[in-house]
Amino acid sequence: MQTKQQEMNLKDYIREVPDFPKPGILFYDISTLLRNADAWQVATARLARAIAPWQPDLLAGIESRGFLTAAPLATRLGCGFVMLRKPGKLPGKTISLQYGLEYGKDELHIQEDAIKPGQRVVVLDDLLASGGTLSASVSLLRKVGAEVVGASVMIELKDLGGRDKLDVPLHTLIAYDH
Repeated sequence: MQTKQQEMNLKDYIREVPDFPKPGILFYDISTLLRNADAWQVATARLARAIAPWQPDLLAGIESRGFLTAAPLATRLGCGFVMLRKPGKLPGKTISLQYGLEYGKDELHIQEDAIKPGQRVVVLDDLLASGGTLSASVSLLRKVGAEVVGASVMIELKDLGGRDKLDVPLHTLIAYDH
């Protein structure tokens, strides 16, 4: 007999919101999955099972929805958690990286002392689209001495090719091909 975890289709818990945040965009809303206790438990168990073999010392969450997956997974896997944030959001000295997006530039920061050189890090976010933010996160983590052993996202929009911008193993919980 299959367990609930094996048979649950997590796509059933993702709400699709047309024309958000602007016309022509189909937004995949994870809040509907997060608020369902069973689906959230299944999602975090699947993510933990995929990430554990990478043996991370730390999980790095990308602001802000990446925090939602990285923090509970760090607790579940017994490792630390660090935040990658926008400018002005972290106290103390930070290291930054600017990167280009289709519509302009963005910037990520990490606290200067967040990572000891050589620590094994997995970076997490909610969604992989064109890959700019996730790729920049890997670069920023390497800039501060991390050994980035993988990346994981809840949702991948496969037709946007973001995976091709990464040079680390990628785990995707839910994929959309359209």
